[in-house]
Amino acid sequence: MQFSSLSAFASTAAGAVRTKGPIALVLLEDAVEAHSTVAHCQSAGFREVFVFGTADLLDGALADADETVHTIVHDMHGPDALAAAVNSAIRAYPEIWMHYCYNTEYLFFPFCETRNIRELIAFNIEERRDTIMTFVIDLYSNDLGRNPDAVSLEDAHLDRSGYYALARHDAEGPPLDRQLDFFGGLRWRFEEHVPWTRRKIDRVSLFRSFKGLELRPDHTFNEPEYNTYTCPWHHSLTANICSFRTAKALMSNPGSMYAIPHFWWTNSTRFEWNSNQLMELGLMEPGQWF
Repeated sequence: MQFSSLSAFASTAAGAVRTKGPIALVLLEDAVEAHSTVAHCQSAGFREVFVFGTADLLDGALADADETVHTIVHDMHGPDALAAAVNSAIRAYPEIWMHYCYNTEYLFFPFCETRNIRELIAFNIEERRDTIMTFVIDLYSNDLGRNPDAVSLEDAHLDRSGYYALARHDAEGPPLDRQLDFFGGLRWRFEEHVPWTRRKIDRVSLFRSFKGLELRPDHTFNEPEYNTYTCPWHHSLTANICSFRTAKALMSNPGSMYAIPHFWWTNSTRFEWNSNQLMELGLMEPGQWF
């Protein structure tokens, strides 16, 4: 199913594509690994995948997509394009679990090799949580000569250390309850090339929608509890979005592409494409999830 605009999607999607979820929203900034990103969402157990992008990107990258993949014409390089796309999905499908990511981004959660996203959500509902905090873990190729856009599924590397968190404060000064700003990865190592408003790596990318919920451009919601990383009574599970997006942007931006000879450093390690590695590195928390 194809929708010609965000407004058409928000007003007609629920009737045209009936689903009880969970659904995935894939935001195409370009055609790089668009197919593998959609396939990863499908293999994780999302019942429907909605892909946002310009008409030429959608026609070229997803020409052979199956009936569970639906497209929405929307320029992801426009002002507040992220918030507009996700909020249109919230309006179309209130009271449903959804996940959003960009192309070249891949969701991993504890034990995802043997359990699917629907099992994860069922567990989280029992924990009385409507969100799962995700941390963006930057991936990059170790060989920029062979992969000038820094994207390679076969040669993916990540930083095994260099992550930290700072207290998040409200406008009047006091720290917010169970809210932190998380940093690390390429945005930390090459922060001189990244605007300070885009250096955080925390993202509530898996959540239950409801009428009136809104995502803001900084990846936070208008509902404060949705921005918390854990519940009050014990550690909640968290997940990772393993992403080439920052590396790709640094290699395409004229202000940084000539200043960065490579991304390798002493704390680089090959990404093994499994959740166990991410948990052992302390990049996500299994909580009470067994």
